[in-house]
Amino acid sequence: MPARYESKILTPQACADAIAQQRWPRPLVFTNGVFDILHRGHVTYLDAAAQLGSALIVAINTDASARRLGKGPDRPLNTEADRAALLAALACVDAVTWFDEDTPEALIALLRPDLIVKGGDYDMETLPETHLVRSWGGDAVAIDFEHDRSTTRLVKKIRGE
Repeated sequence: MPARYESKILTPQACADAIAQQRWPRPLVFTNGVFDILHRGHVTYLDAAAQLGSALIVAINTDASARRLGKGPDRPLNTEADRAALLAALACVDAVTWFDEDTPEALIALLRPDLIVKGGDYDMETLPETHLVRSWGGDAVAIDFEHDRSTTRLVKKIRGE
């Protein structure tokens, strides 16, 4: 028997179809990231994002997309399938999908969420995704980090750097 959370992992098109079929209540919140080694900062951020709407969709960078971010030659440490599974297992996450491009702009255009959310280190006014979601009446917000955590710092700690 498959784990229950696996039904929350959807291809981008299946996610768009579920939205069209009103599978989740609105407002629909969208966020994205690598989420390589899930930590307290991630789950606190995701729970805060979920509380801004009625349903939360999380899009992860594919492994190829994550490698292009320049976080290191061995990153991501966890595969996209493993990262998606861990996120889908969280109660605050309604669906997990992915994108292979450098930004989730095309996926956002496909899904048309009501709100996009990023971490507090982003200036939402400079992101093309912000202008895109506002073009159909949505909005974009940054959530301040509550816990000072970082996958990059965890990796350095593990390596004794």
